[in-house]
Order: sequence, then structure tokens, then C-alpha cells
Amino acid sequence: MQGTVDGFSYGLVTPLVAYFMACLGGALGLRCTTRSMLVAQSWRPGWLALGSAAIGSGIWTMHFIAMMGFTVRGTPIHYDKAMTFASLAVAIIMVGIGIFIVGYKGARGTALFTGGTITGLGIASMHYLGMASMSLDGKLEYNTVTVGISVAIAMGAATAALWAAGQVRGFLWSVGASLVMGLAVSGMHYTGMAALSVHLHGTAEPTTGESPATLLAPMLIGPLAFLLLAGVVVMFDPLMVMGKPTVVPAEHKPGIPAHTHVRHSAHRLRFRPRRTVEHRGSRTPQNR
Repeated sequence: MQGTVDGFSYGLVTPLVAYFMACLGGALGLRCTTRSMLVAQSWRPGWLALGSAAIGSGIWTMHFIAMMGFTVRGTPIHYDKAMTFASLAVAIIMVGIGIFIVGYKGARGTALFTGGTITGLGIASMHYLGMASMSLDGKLEYNTVTVGISVAIAMGAATAALWAAGQVRGFLWSVGASLVMGLAVSGMHYTGMAALSVHLHGTAEPTTGESPATLLAPMLIGPLAFLLLAGVVVMFDPLMVMGKPTVVPAEHKPGIPAHTHVRHSAHRLRFRPRRTVEHRGSRTPQNR
């Protein structure tokens, strides 16, 4: 029996809140990626790891907030807790791989394509693993073509967002990149949901797992608290917000003189070529 699927049980509330969470996680993560390109090598892994966790938490929170509005008429929906939080780990790890590639290799060429592809696949993997954590009195089936389109959306938009983060053009530029990242996550989610169809068994057997309301508390307390902490780090780092480079002091090692920066004037002195001295004849009268 075909089940009636409704992804907007609360109207536009869940899609808008979910999109906001995706943009928030994307904004914090991309700013951390931008900051990693402006600091010394020793600080770069920390910023990239923070950015990966922020984006992963944002897209995971977006997914399950959106799933709060997902219902199937005729059967309750429960979630397997272990698989649900495994989808969070997959999101952070795969997004982290893509961000580390861009952070160390630069947001251009092969590195950008590879990093954006892995980041997009991380978003898609999180979505479908989260969907696999559902248990209900029925079977989930997907349209292969629509699933492929959803993955392509995630990969393309994630690549564009990482490219924008690599431009390092200030706060407004990063806000635009975060909106693109939020669009990637939300667009991928609802395109993937459009590919879903549910066939009910009609056995009325009780399903196992956690209800959406039970998962809501850790979903809000855990990832949202982390995003709040990441937001505080961003707010108290002016260079990170403005996108200005950091001046790294010169290293003073024994036996190596410190490098001094010499400013060259715009108008350089032009040296006249030395005139060749011609051998003139003697001023003494010559013998005739």
C-alpha cells in the first residue's frame, strides 16, 4: 500500500529554521576555513578542524529539524539513535577531508574540485544515512535519477561555497558563501525527499527506536551549543571577521640576521651611463 508522505507538517516553519541552521553552520565553517589561510602553519589544523565540525553540525541539525516536519500517514516514525549520531560523525569527517584539502592546497583547480566533491558527498551521505536510521511499518524506495540530481546539487553548491571562502574578500563575501552552502544542504535535502516513496506493509507491528521528540533535545543541546561556541570564537577574532591577513613576525635564530623590509621608492634613480674617456692628443706641440 502506498503511503502518503508529508514533508511540511508544520508549514514553512521547519524549512526556514532548517535553512537558517545550515547557513549558520556554513558561515562559521567557511570563516574558519578563510582564517586558516591567513595564519601560520601551526594554527591551520585547529581552524580547519573547527570549521569542519561547524559545517558538519550545521547540516546534521538542518536535516533533523527538517525531518521534524516529515510524517507518513498511517504509521509512526522512530529513529535508531546509534545510526542517527553516526550520520553526524560521517558528516564531520567527510566535510573535514574536503576542507583540509582546500585549506592546504588552495581553492583552485584540482584541489577545489576534489574538496568540493568530497564535501558534497559528505552532505549526501549524512542525509541518506539519516534516512536509513528511520524505522516504520513500511519500506523506503528512492528514484535513482532524482537521487543523482540531489547529489549533484550538493557537490556543485559545496564547490562554489569553498571557492567563495578561498577568495578572502571580507565578511560580506563569506556571508554570501554561507547562503550558498545553506542552499546546497537544503536543496539537496528536499530534492532527496522528493525522490522518496513509502510502501506500507499494513502489519501494524510496533516499530522500535527513538521518536522525533526524543531526539529533539540532544539535537538542540549538543550541536547548537557547539555552534554557539564556534560563533563566540568568530566574534572575538576581528581579523577573522574582516578577512585581513595576519602579520607573522620574523623568526630570530642564532647566527641568522633578522630580515628587514626595505621600502623602495616609486621613482627609482636613473644612473647615467659612464662616458668613455677618449684619448685626446697631447697639448704639447708636436714635431713637424
